Amino acid sequence: MTQLAKARAGIVTPEMKRVAEKEQVDPLRLRDKIAEGRVVIPANVNHKGLEPCGIGEGLFIKVNANIGTSADRAVLEDELTKVDVAIEAGADSVMDLSTGGTSPCAEER
Repeated sequence: MTQLAKARAGIVTPEMKRVAEKEQVDPLRLRDKIAEGRVVIPANVNHKGLEPCGIGEGLFIKVNANIGTSADRAVLEDELTKVDVAIEAGADSVMDLSTGGTSPCAEER
């Protein structure tokens, strides 16, 4: 069951509690905003060890870094350096938008 489905069922999940704590908001209000579609907590159940992060109305700003190889430029080492720099700079998320060459996500970090 997704965070949205749980919120709409009136459930406050552990992820919602953690996000509410980090965002300094009331967990019930956060649940309501998720149920209304005004806040999301991206949390793929197949990705272990994720730190829940809330994105949306009334929450702190998040920073996303995009990286990726292309058919024109596929220098894996450069993309991996970008990942390291993004993490060191405190990015909340890093997205691999590779369209060609070897994807940095294929490497273990």
